[in-house]
Amino acid sequence: MSGMLARHDERQIKRPKPLSLVPMSGHPSSSALWALGAIALWALLATFGVALSHLPPFLLTGLGLIVGSVPGWPRAREWRVPATTLVLGVYGLFGFHFLLFVALRHAPAVEANLVNYLWPLLMVVLAPVLLPGLTLRVPHVLAAFVGFAGAALAIAGGRGLSGELSWGYLPALGSAFVWSTYSLLTRRVAPFPTAAIGLFGLVSGALSLACHALFEPPATLAPNDWMLVVAMGLGPLGGAFYLWDRALKTGDPRTIGILSYLTPLASTVLLVLATGRAFSGWIVAATVMIVGAAVVGLRAEASTPVRDRR
Repeated sequence: MSGMLARHDERQIKRPKPLSLVPMSGHPSSSALWALGAIALWALLATFGVALSHLPPFLLTGLGLIVGSVPGWPRAREWRVPATTLVLGVYGLFGFHFLLFVALRHAPAVEANLVNYLWPLLMVVLAPVLLPGLTLRVPHVLAAFVGFAGAALAIAGGRGLSGELSWGYLPALGSAFVWSTYSLLTRRVAPFPTAAIGLFGLVSGALSLACHALFEPPATLAPNDWMLVVAMGLGPLGGAFYLWDRALKTGDPRTIGILSYLTPLASTVLLVLATGRAFSGWIVAATVMIVGAAVVGLRAEASTPVRDRR
């Protein structure tokens, strides 16, 4: 009898625990690392864009998004997502780039880019509207506006803005709205694997190439161009989206939105290094403002009750 009880206890000990169907929320610092990884890759986009500026933008984006979808190909079985989720993914990846390129064609580039970088601010402000259970606290609001001011300084580079009025600012604002709402609404649709980002990129890339065929002249890529396109696709137009999705799944979107202001700053710093220009006072000022805003946002999340983070 004692032997039977021993074997019974052994079976109980070895029995695996059932898997929980509730996704585990990540620690704020881990989600911040995923977001910072995406931001670091996005910071390279402007440098790649300068090196490949001789290529039509829709062609460049289409090729980059298709290359960026490649890491998700081995897990294509996980691409079976509801139609609404696929529409949301294409809305985010394709809609954002489409509207941004329209804006850059019909408005001054610096100002259009500044308007486009309203998306982190919109992400912070719209989070309580689109995600039940979140509230907008004073530190989040202050950090969002200080971060935006730093981003404006990083983009404008201490130069005066032209002040010209152009209808091109509307699609720039539209692109900001698209990316902020896409980022937030990924928390509202049915949970989907991060590998499905590959499907979003593949479909969005195909649509971008269709826009190239319709609106842009044909272009020929040199071998060096292909190398840069592959690097850009695996980085800012590919890997960054996977990291961003992981951050959104595990972190506080208000804090992630504030951290996103590091993107224009890092992008500007890399461009300064790539072009050999000297650092000036406006870069230092932008650094202090953006990093300060990010620190305030992180401290606000750390002091937020756990029930208010999800």
